[in-house]
Amino acid sequence: MKTEWKNFLQQCGAEWTDPDAPLSHFGNPAQELSVTLSGEVMVDLDHRGLIAVSGEEAEGFLQNLLSNDVRLVTDTQSQLTSLNTAKGRMLALMRLFKREGVFYLSLPRSMVEPTLKRLRMYVLRSKVSLEAANDAFVQFGLSGMHAAERLRQVLGSVPEEPDAVQHGAGISLIRLPCGRSGQQRFEMYGELEPMQKLWQALDVHAVPVSSTSWELLDTLAGLPEVYPATLEAFVPQMANLERIGGVSFKKGCYPGQEIVARMHYLGKPNRRMALLRAADTESAAPGQSVFITTGGEAASGEVVRASPHPDGGMVLLAVLRLNALIPDQDEPTLHLGSAEGAPLTRLSLPYALEDAAA
Repeated sequence: MKTEWKNFLQQCGAEWTDPDAPLSHFGNPAQELSVTLSGEVMVDLDHRGLIAVSGEEAEGFLQNLLSNDVRLVTDTQSQLTSLNTAKGRMLALMRLFKREGVFYLSLPRSMVEPTLKRLRMYVLRSKVSLEAANDAFVQFGLSGMHAAERLRQVLGSVPEEPDAVQHGAGISLIRLPCGRSGQQRFEMYGELEPMQKLWQALDVHAVPVSSTSWELLDTLAGLPEVYPATLEAFVPQMANLERIGGVSFKKGCYPGQEIVARMHYLGKPNRRMALLRAADTESAAPGQSVFITTGGEAASGEVVRASPHPDGGMVLLAVLRLNALIPDQDEPTLHLGSAEGAPLTRLSLPYALEDAAA
């Protein structure tokens, strides 16, 4: 985090438990988490990292590696996309956007270096430059029922559709999918001074909160993520990536394309990602097992991401076998960590699945 931005946030009441980690809270973490689902919040996104990809062959380089059609990324359009192994397993999941001729990959900060290392394996003689750009911009998010109007009052206009991008006055504004009815979400990337002014203008109505709130909103929106604990764990369709615009089946080859395409055209995934609630535990983490018991038969699933819920317990996304997603006469019982672990209840995703009721 830039020192000037950190000092600014401290003046706004931000507190750090670990000075090298994302900010912890703004004085009342429980209240901040509670208001996330009922009010307007703004979140410093220092838990997210950036990779900058530039050079005259940058677009072609990314087009040959990522699951989505990079040619559709413009100054006004971003996209979700993944980097996969030859076997179609996800190595990273990112939001790709373009600013001033440079492509930026937004992903968890913990995934920046391993993803950079993988991408550099493919550079060879390509006229492309790759670098970590974690502190290239100040970045924060805004969420709430009136988020678009608040931003419009300050910036004059906002992107109207999910994934759309707007640039102006030193700020790049990306509209995200909504996870709750009527809730609007935006990510902003920009230079220090205009971002400070924007934060101060929004602070009139929005409550500053930590990245824990943003993770909760991402989870409720059904947005998967790849972390070190889940590296190579999922094919994109298992994490519903094609249902949220993260896969193109019309583009050319990329690592894992044959596996991803075969699953789409000739079969179906035997697992899908579901939204679950664990009311009786305060602990869940990516990579943790989910047990599915049906009449004594046990099958396993895996946690993709998890977030504390303001009403207690955890809300999580987990990849499960289809027999846990398709209702039948013997409704499966889900447990976290073991067959005797905390019980899980299924919640509705904000988008439909082809192979199961949402």
